[in-house]
Amino acid sequence: MAKKTDLNPEALKTFQPEKEFFLAFDSDGCIFDTMEIKHKECFIPNIIHHWELQAVSKYAREAAEFVNLYSKWRGVNRFPALLKVFDLLEERPEVKRRGVRIPQVPSLREWVAREKALGNPALKAEAARTNDPVLARTLKWSEAVNKRIEEMVYGVPPFPFVRELLEKAKATCDMIVVSQTPTEALVREWEEHKIASYVSLICGQEMGSKADHLTATSKGRYPKDRVLMVGDAEGDLKAARAAGALFFPIVPGREEESWERLWKEGFDRFLSGKFAGDYEAGLIEEFRKYLPETPPWKK
Repeated sequence: MAKKTDLNPEALKTFQPEKEFFLAFDSDGCIFDTMEIKHKECFIPNIIHHWELQAVSKYAREAAEFVNLYSKWRGVNRFPALLKVFDLLEERPEVKRRGVRIPQVPSLREWVAREKALGNPALKAEAARTNDPVLARTLKWSEAVNKRIEEMVYGVPPFPFVRELLEKAKATCDMIVVSQTPTEALVREWEEHKIASYVSLICGQEMGSKADHLTATSKGRYPKDRVLMVGDAEGDLKAARAAGALFFPIVPGREEESWERLWKEGFDRFLSGKFAGDYEAGLIEEFRKYLPETPPWKK
C-alpha cells in the first residue's frame, strides 16, 4: 500500500482494498473545527494584505467569509475561491463608489481552469515557467497563508464523536482523507491528534481534486453502496457523486450533532445497506439549507 503521506498521484491508483467497506473524510470543517480560524485569521488577512484591498477590507472580509464558510462554495480549493471573492467584490456598489480597482488576474483564471492539481507546487512551476507577475503574486499570497496556518493553527481537536466513529469503523472499513488542504498541513493535524493511524492515505490538493482522490481509490474496487464520503461542503457531495459514492453531510454549525448522528445511526445504516434512498436524500436536503448561493448583501 502507498504511504499515507505520498504526494505522488500514482499512489491513488495503487491503493488496494483491505476491508469490505470504504470511508473517505474531508478534514477542515469536517474532522476538525478549523475552518473559522484558518479563514478568519490566516486566509483573509493575507488576501487583504497581498492583494491591496485595505480600502475595502470590510467588504473583502464579508466576501471571503461568505465564499469559504457560509455558502455553497465552502471547502472549495483556495485558488478558485480567491477568484470568486474578486468576482463578488467587483459587483459590489460600495466597492465601486470607493474607486478601488479589484485585481485583474487573467493568467490565474486560465491556470485554474486547466490545472488538475491546484496546489503550490504546480503554481510555483507555472510561475517559474511563465515569469508571470500575477502567478508570482498568487504564490506569495498562498505561501504566506500556509506559513500563518502553521504558526496559528494547533491544538484544535477533532469534533466530538469523530474518534468514536473511527474506532467503530476500523474493523470493517478502509479509510482515507480527501481534501483541498496542502498535504503537509493535513498530516501535521492528523498526527498531532493521533488519528492518522486510522487512515491508509492522506490526500491533499497536490494530488488533484477530491473527486480525483475518491474516484481513483474507490471506483471499481468496492460496490457503490459500500463507499461513503463524509464532508461538510457541496464539493464533497459532488466528489461523492462523481465516484458513484454515498454521502453523509456534516452540517456547518451543527457539526457535533451530525457526528453523533453518524456514529449512532448513519454508520450502522451504511453497513446494513439501508443508507441509500430516502435516508440519504433527507440528510442532503437538510444540509443544503445551510449553504446558500446568494450572499446576504444581495437579499
